[in-house]
Amino acid sequence: MSSNSPRTSTASWTQKQNKLFEMALAVYDKDTPDRWNNIARAVGDNKSVDDVKRQYELLVEDVRRIESGMVPYPYGMSSTAKNTMIDYFCCCPPY
Repeated sequence: MSSNSPRTSTASWTQKQNKLFEMALAVYDKDTPDRWNNIARAVGDNKSVDDVKRQYELLVEDVRRIESGMVPYPYGMSSTAKNTMIDYFCCCPPY
């Protein structure tokens, strides 16, 4: 799939795919060779490298919006979890 191809929208990601995506992000950090290929393979369901990169970009944007106060933190999330989430996504470049 070329970078100009249509990407899978966030709405078409199932809860299971999102969970697999999040777990793969934890396994394949920014220093992992072929990180995005590994993550796409872990998610499966024909998700491409472009799909998982876009999903990551959306996730980072969501975290930034939460951090800026534009969106409230998820109900019941501890301050430690909030800080960990913000530190990870705001300090780890996607590529």
